[in-house]
Amino acid sequence: MDLQIALFLIQDGVVNGAIYALLGMALVLAFTVTRVIFIPQGEFVAWGALSLAALQAGKLPGTVWLLAIGGCAVMLVELWTAWRGRDWSGIARAAGWNLVYPALMFAAVHFIDFEQMPMAVQVLAALLIVVPMGPMVWRLAFQPVAESSVLVLLIVSVAVHVAMVGLGLLFFGAEGSRTPPFTEGGLELGGIPVPAQTLWVVGCSIALILALTVVFGRTLYGKALRATAVNRVGARLMGIPTSLAGRLSFTLCALIGAFSGILIAPLTTIYYDTGFLIGLKGFVAAIIAGLASYPLAAAGAVLVGLLEAFSSFAASAYKEVIVFTLIIPVLIWRSLSSRHVEEE
Repeated sequence: MDLQIALFLIQDGVVNGAIYALLGMALVLAFTVTRVIFIPQGEFVAWGALSLAALQAGKLPGTVWLLAIGGCAVMLVELWTAWRGRDWSGIARAAGWNLVYPALMFAAVHFIDFEQMPMAVQVLAALLIVVPMGPMVWRLAFQPVAESSVLVLLIVSVAVHVAMVGLGLLFFGAEGSRTPPFTEGGLELGGIPVPAQTLWVVGCSIALILALTVVFGRTLYGKALRATAVNRVGARLMGIPTSLAGRLSFTLCALIGAFSGILIAPLTTIYYDTGFLIGLKGFVAAIIAGLASYPLAAAGAVLVGLLEAFSSFAASAYKEVIVFTLIIPVLIWRSLSSRHVEEE
């Protein structure tokens, strides 16, 4: 291996690590706020990319049907909850988000020719379709068992992942899709050509990480999420509803996942189940951070990306094994260095 090959591998590792950093931060966010190890995070990666590809091809994305079906299911749950509690105050808002909004998105995608629209409009439309399904997943699958143990939440998370993979196959099919890059061209750094899409991936990842930092540090909703992550009972006593915190965290997870898929779609072909492996590598980064620290998750993601890149060069047949084996020493070290507390 000479210096030029090493620089190419470092470039690939940094690009992959930037995506893994976003997914790792999303997993840390979901776990700290809701105690859910959000395994379906990768499905939003695939759905975001495939929705954008469908819009660019002039087709109706399958996620539009999923949004409508999910909205109807959430509305039924809200009606049942309101009837049991004899409290109808939130039904109008629920109907707006779960019935009117999906209907408007369905009409917009059906009657507007997004194939001729600029890339930015297509990306925004894909996000508007996919992101609202994050809080829908929370309401249907996790909010009813929000106070259960972490093990129960993990089992539910696995079930949701299996269901979402099956729905992805049903609505998108087994064929893969790839989108054109945001911009053509690139630049040269140290004699190594850097495609423009690579710069988009790294730049957007850094910008999104900084935006999340501002949201958590400066906004009221961000502070509410931080309070819930630090002490759920204390946050509830201060009037912060944990259901709101769950919806916000799952909305951010869906946004991060869908946008990550849109970023990498020009670099690799995306299939209905591609996001699972990408999400698992983000999970490795989150494990390195102990499912608690955002900066450590980002650093762990870069480490995972570099390890994957160099492993693919030295032993391509075993690169996935090498990456996932990284979890074992990290878990052993954390098991030996942390104090064990029995959960009630």
